[in-house]
Amino acid sequence: MQYLEMRKGRVEIIPMIDIMLFLLIFFIMVTIHMIPTQGLPAQMPGSSTARDLPKPKVVLTLRQSGEVETDGHAISLPDLEARLRQGNPAETQVTIAADKGADIQALVKVMDTCRHAGVSAIGLAAKPE
Repeated sequence: MQYLEMRKGRVEIIPMIDIMLFLLIFFIMVTIHMIPTQGLPAQMPGSSTARDLPKPKVVLTLRQSGEVETDGHAISLPDLEARLRQGNPAETQVTIAADKGADIQALVKVMDTCRHAGVSAIGLAAKPE
């Protein structure tokens, strides 16, 4: 007579460990994206006289004759470059107001002079029609 052996069922623990590890990694990744990355909040002190510091601005006028003026005085291109290099040319804003009949080549020379001095913010003034 043969007896049937009853085998006890085994609980496989390795697949459970794998699933728990995947869940742990998932929750860690979700939590990392929930944390703000701006840094620590800071309470800045207030001031009634605080204001933004303006960037230096230079307004140039290009006449029909090719003459360049700033602050109402004529200036040569080498003098303009030297003046723009003083201070911080990367923060300086230059606006060029050219006469309607001004030569395009003269305008390009003025813009090149500003770029050689290190100015990157160059704008052209125009009158709305």
